[in-house]
Amino acid sequence: MANYLIVMSVDAMVFEDLEYCAALPHFQKLLAEGSRINRVRSIYPTLTHPIHVTVMTGCYPDKTGIYNNEKFEIGNLEPEWYNSLSDVKVETIFEAAKKAGLSTAASRWPVTANGNEYIDYLVPEIMDADLENGLEEAYQKLGSGPIMEEIIRPNLHLLDGNKRPGYDEFEIACAADIIKKHRPNLMFTHPGMVDSARHSTGLFTPKVKEALDLVDRWLGMLIDAAKEAGIYEDTSFVVLSDHGHLEIKRVICPNVVFADRGLIKTDEKGKILSWDAYIKSAALSGQVFLRDPEDKALKERVYTLLQEMCQEGIYGISRVFTKEEAEKAYHLSGPFSFVVESDGFSSLGDEWTRPMVRPFDLTDYKYGHSTHGHLPEKGPQPPFLCMGKGFRSGVVLEEGEIVDEGPTFAKILGLSLPEADGQAIEELLK
Repeated sequence: MANYLIVMSVDAMVFEDLEYCAALPHFQKLLAEGSRINRVRSIYPTLTHPIHVTVMTGCYPDKTGIYNNEKFEIGNLEPEWYNSLSDVKVETIFEAAKKAGLSTAASRWPVTANGNEYIDYLVPEIMDADLENGLEEAYQKLGSGPIMEEIIRPNLHLLDGNKRPGYDEFEIACAADIIKKHRPNLMFTHPGMVDSARHSTGLFTPKVKEALDLVDRWLGMLIDAAKEAGIYEDTSFVVLSDHGHLEIKRVICPNVVFADRGLIKTDEKGKILSWDAYIKSAALSGQVFLRDPEDKALKERVYTLLQEMCQEGIYGISRVFTKEEAEKAYHLSGPFSFVVESDGFSSLGDEWTRPMVRPFDLTDYKYGHSTHGHLPEKGPQPPFLCMGKGFRSGVVLEEGEIVDEGPTFAKILGLSLPEADGQAIEELLK
């Protein structure tokens, strides 16, 4: 059994990237000495925060309660994100580890903020809205107190707000320092540079390769930290990804149709006065909320309208799920009544005022040149790479399930996640 586990989630890395990564020194080592799953089926919607909750619980969104990156706030185009560990409704691997007496760490892993009860060394994910009073206060507020002086503050110079690559450089430097100084049994970290490059430039571009170069260096920093800490031989290393991307051609706002049909009512300045139905964007999908989900007439009216929009083929919608259908097919549930899937080239916007079709907006992940949130079977798929004490060498699996990753991590550390939907991937384990 491995005593230590280091997990780096490379946001939006896909199987097709491995051909380029094979020539990079640290990825080359990982691919040569370890094992892998070429394509891992993610959850629906393929969004970063819900997926990372699934990775640390082994559960689908109908159990975790995290079904979107953002919380639903009617009329708010910049709502609060799900980001606190207390938002998660099931046990995480951090809780299981602490109960077993293991030490835990996370460096900017999504939905771990304010998680100091279960995470000994916490560098929380900082959202833009948290920066109102500056970086130091944000880190203090969201849980970095115990390591503020020793780890956080010495690395703050690497940051330029939440901009990348400094954002990731900082988190990996902090993770490496925590490993060297504290040797936690469990370390999760999450660089997002590849995802950022894809949003801003497209699915396969030179900027994506530049981002992968950085990821390789960061992987080397974590490996070197384990060596310096004297735990390398007892460590299992994992590089995983959460989702792929699809390139988009436009941003379309279906709430404009709802407003046209009287389901959203506004004043002359566009402020929402009342509403009966509203589509909350998940980028390449959307979740449809009803003011009164028990109103059968309203439910039928909205469902009929959604089907009309889907069949007409111009509103960016290719499929309509009832809540029951989404839960049965994808274990997706929440306080919404319907789920709509994009046509694959239109990202769904939240706006309810015209213009209905909007330009790309590189400041918002939903509206870049490529994005995600789509059905998990679509497009390029995320890989799973592993090596070290707990893993076999030379095993290549073509397909896997992301809900199995958390239970795999738990078994490596001698833990269990009894609420998990997934199970340990025995083929990879020694």
